[in-house]
Amino acid sequence: MKHANVAIFVPHNGCPHQCSFCNQKSITGKLNQPEPIDVVNAVKIAKDSLKSNTKNAEIAFFGGSFTAIERNYMISLLSAAYKFVKDGTFSGIRLSTRPDYIDDEILSLLKKYGVTTIELGAQSMDDRVLKLNSRGHTAKQVKEASRLIKSYKFRLGLQMMTGLYGDTLEGSFKTAEKIAELCPENVRIYPTIIMKGTELGDRFLSGEYKTFTLEETVELCAKLLDFFEERNITVIRLGLHDSPELKRDMLSGPWHPAFRELCESRRFLNKITAYLENNHISKGNIEITVNPKCVSAVTGQKKHNLNILSEFGYNAKIIQDKNIIGNNFAIKEMG
Repeated sequence: MKHANVAIFVPHNGCPHQCSFCNQKSITGKLNQPEPIDVVNAVKIAKDSLKSNTKNAEIAFFGGSFTAIERNYMISLLSAAYKFVKDGTFSGIRLSTRPDYIDDEILSLLKKYGVTTIELGAQSMDDRVLKLNSRGHTAKQVKEASRLIKSYKFRLGLQMMTGLYGDTLEGSFKTAEKIAELCPENVRIYPTIIMKGTELGDRFLSGEYKTFTLEETVELCAKLLDFFEERNITVIRLGLHDSPELKRDMLSGPWHPAFRELCESRRFLNKITAYLENNHISKGNIEITVNPKCVSAVTGQKKHNLNILSEFGYNAKIIQDKNIIGNNFAIKEMG
C-alpha cells in the first residue's frame, strides 16, 4: 500500500511573517481553525475509509507553521491525534513548520506526542531570495533545523518553491542541490503561483514581477524529478492542489491541473530524444517499449510527445511490456 496522510489544515496559524507569495485561504480553501474534536472526527472518518490499511498512514497537520502556534493549542491537537498512534491505528504524525521554529525543546515535545515526520518550508536556499520574499529566516537556519530533526530520528521533508521573486531557473536548481545535501527523505516542489492579496500579486499587477512560464517550469521540474530520484529522495508533491479558491484568486503563474503529469511526460521526452541522438537512431519508424503504467506519460497529453518526435522525423509506436521496470524504455528501429 502507498503511504497515506489524514490531512488536517491549520490555516495560516503560527506564521510570524507575511511571506510575499502567501494567501493561504486561497491556496488551501480553508480558514477555520480545527479543534481537537475535529481532529478526532477526521481521523475516525479516514480510519473507516482506509479500513485495515492505516498502518502506513500518518495524521498530518498542514497549512501553517505548526510549532509556532500557541503552545497549549498545539498540544491539544497533538493529544487528540496521538491516541490513534499510541493504540497502533496510525503509524505516526506528520507536520509542517518553519525552520526558525525548531529547537531541542520543541523536538523533545514532538517526540513525546508521536510525531514521526517533520516538513520544513525552506522555499529557497538563497538568502537574497528569502529576504526579497519576506521569509524571515536564512538558509543557515534551514540547515541547522534539518540537522536537529535528523538527530532526533524524525523523518525529514523539505519544501521548495520555483520562480520566486528575484530567483532564476539556475537559482532554483541550486536550491535543489543544497536541499539534497541535507538528505531529506522526501521533498515537495511548489512552482510560484501569483495570488490576489499578496505582495507578489501587487508586484505582478504593477509590472515589476512575473514568475517562470509553464514551459520553463515544466522543463525545470522534469529535471528536478530526475535529480532527486537519482539521490533516492522522493518527490511526494509537485504543484499546488486544485481548488475553486485557487482558480478564483490566481493572477498568473505556471499552474496546470495535471502539472506533475506534464513533468513526468517531459522527463520521458527528454530521455527518449537524448537516446535517439546518442545512439544515432535513423529517422523513420521506431518502436518504444515501456511498462504499461508509463504509456500515458510517454505518449504525452494530447499526444504531445509523439507529435514532437514526429517533428524530429520519427514515427513512434508505443509497445507495452510488463517486464520493463519503472521509467525505463527500449527503442527499436523498424526500417
